[in-house]
Amino acid sequence: MTDEQERAVQAAVEGELRLLDPEVRASPERVLELLDPEFTEIGASGRRWDVTSILTVTSGGGISPQSPVEVSEMSGTLLAPGLVHLTYHADNQGSRALRSSLWRLTETGWRMYFHQGTPAA
Repeated sequence: MTDEQERAVQAAVEGELRLLDPEVRASPERVLELLDPEFTEIGASGRRWDVTSILTVTSGGGISPQSPVEVSEMSGTLLAPGLVHLTYHADNQGSRALRSSLWRLTETGWRMYFHQGTPAA
């Protein structure tokens, strides 16, 4: 992997981890800095989310600071210039999911464009 590819993947990883931080999630302004205006998600529940609906949940404190999301096996790949794909396992209060995100480079920095969670045993 080239230095440029490594920097792109690292920027996406840092953004992903920030979005999992309960303090960031509690701030709609900080969440908006990390989500693409065209953001969509297919949650582990099977529900579709957009920016508006995800802000309602995140600002409501859906992730407990006493029980942060545990992330493991995170890896990333630069799919094309300005487009990174991340995958990882997430454990949140006894629920385990396989997660996949697409991050794209915009004029204002790296932003999550798409996210999917799949329940895991």
